[in-house]
Order: sequence, then C-alpha cells, then structure tokens
Amino acid sequence: MSAVSPRTRLTVVPSHRIAVGRGLSILAALGIVAITLAAMGRSPIELAGLVVRSTVGSRFGIEDLALFMTPLMLTGAAVWVGIRVNLWNIGAEGQLYAGATAATAVGLFTHWPAIVALPAMVVAGALAGAAWIFIPAAARAWLGVSEIVTSLLLNFVASLLVYYLATGPWADRVTGALASTERLHVALPELWGAVHLGFLLALGIVVGLGVGLAKSRFGYETAVCGSNPQAAHYAGIKVAPRILAVLLLSGALAGLAGVFEVAGTVHRLQGGLANNYGYLGIVVALLARGSCFALIPAALLMALILDTGIVLQTTQISSSAVLAITGLLVLAIAAGDEMAAYVRVNRN
Repeated sequence: MSAVSPRTRLTVVPSHRIAVGRGLSILAALGIVAITLAAMGRSPIELAGLVVRSTVGSRFGIEDLALFMTPLMLTGAAVWVGIRVNLWNIGAEGQLYAGATAATAVGLFTHWPAIVALPAMVVAGALAGAAWIFIPAAARAWLGVSEIVTSLLLNFVASLLVYYLATGPWADRVTGALASTERLHVALPELWGAVHLGFLLALGIVVGLGVGLAKSRFGYETAVCGSNPQAAHYAGIKVAPRILAVLLLSGALAGLAGVFEVAGTVHRLQGGLANNYGYLGIVVALLARGSCFALIPAALLMALILDTGIVLQTTQISSSAVLAITGLLVLAIAAGDEMAAYVRVNRN
C-alpha cells in the first residue's frame, strides 16, 4: 500500500489557487442546493434559469446588483482597511447608520441647492461615521481595549437611534410611512436607471484606497504597525495615532455607505436601512483577502447571492431556506479558500 503524500499549508496562496478553490467549492454548494430543491419538489433547472434571467439577464437585475454593490464595496473597504493592520471593525453597521443620519439631517433641514447640499451630505456622513467609532478607536489605541466588542455594541445604539428619529421627531408627517422620514430634498444623480452616482464614487473610493495605501507613507507605516508594533516603535513610528487614524478611516468609509444609501437608493432615513450591509462587509473583506481591488469582485459575488435570495423568495421558497442557502455558499467559499492553501509535499 502506497503512503499518502503529506500536505503543508502555504504561507502565501497564489491567486489562481484561490480562484480554483472557490470555483469548485461554489459548484459543490450549488450541487447540494440543487439536490435539496429537487427533494422539495422544485425544479433546480427552472429555478436556475429564473435566477439568471432575473439577475444578470435583465436590466432590472443588473441595476439591483449595482445598488447592492455600492454599500457592500464601502463596508467591505471599512472592514478590510482594519484587517490589513490586524484591527477588526465589527461596527460598520452602526457607522453606516451614523453616516446616513448625518446626511439625512443635511438633506432634510437645509434647502441648499444640490451642488452644495450633496457635498455637505458626503462630508457630514464621513465625519459621523468616523465619530461613531472614535471612542472604540481611542480605547484600542491607548488603553488596549478590544475594538471588536466596543464597535459591535455601538451597532445596536445606532440602530435604535435611527428608529427613534424615524418614528419620533423626524417621522414622515406627510405620507405617514412607518419608521421613515420624509423624502430628502436632494438626491444623487441617476446614471443608468436606478443606478446612481454613488456606485461610481464607491468604485473610485475603493480603487483610490488601494493605490493610496500601496504607494503612501501612511500605508507603509500602518502596515508595519499592524504586522509588528514593536518594530514600528523602534523605527520611530507612533503606533497609537496610526491605530486611531486607521479606525477613523474605517468608520468614515462605512459612513459614506450610509450617505449613498439615503441620498441615492432609499432617499429617506428609515429603520432597517443598513440591511445588514455592515455585517456582510466583513464577508466581503474576508473574500478580498489582502487585495483592496478584490473588494470589487467580492462585493459583486455577495450582491449576486443577495439578489438570488430575493428571486428565490418570489417563488415561495421560505426566507429561512434562502438564509440557509446563503450561509452554505459563504461557508463553501471559506472552505475553498482553506483547501487552496494546502499542497502535497513530495518526499523524494
């Protein structure tokens, strides 16, 4: 009997191995889904055709993908920029709410022309997102308090604050919509159907972030702080201010996602606005691994999964089943990444 070749884990996994691993794992997950649907008396082929036609096969579906991608790219970037230096911003959901709230305040209570109001909303949203993570960031930088717990807990505070405003002092008195403010006086320009300028801005921000961190002194110093804080200290780099700056940047990116949602997609502040984009941004960031530019295809993949879930629900498949399918696909991708990291070792 021949011995089984041992395997070792690669420190750096080539991108082609990751692509192959993810592709095979997704196919395996889809096979499981197809078998399960067939056991439920549903035709996997018919459902697959419906999903393709309703997502990438129609203008409406493509517009939906772009609208999903816009916040996912930014919340993914918010989480990714922290992971890059071994920091975990789990509060992108709350920072998105904070940015949306600040942008709504400008859009509702000022009557400036769009050329003034829209940049003001962007600035206010970014500052609000950064402000929402300031306390967790400062506590992490100077006191060593885990940013994971503190940023996560603030998500619930932000969500409840939005519900309070949308049902109380800022509630829509015109149409009486539940848990919603009035429609904003200004909106981001539409580019193609429902796709608004925020989509291009999000793309530009992700690309600019990738280039800026790769080429700038700030990007280099923060990378050193993340990989080896002691070496950074001996090199004369002040670690605490860099940690604060990275987390503030992370919060600002998530805040911008909130701005684009209220100013481009929803046009009003309402309960549930975040739609779990902050938490899904964690998945997007992990899928992107070490590449900022990979956030774009990762956000597209997650948008496809979300859009597929909506299509399946229209065919009377329960939301619980759709959630299980979504979880299976994400788990399969994670498993594919892990398997791609192992290679056989030739003993000869």
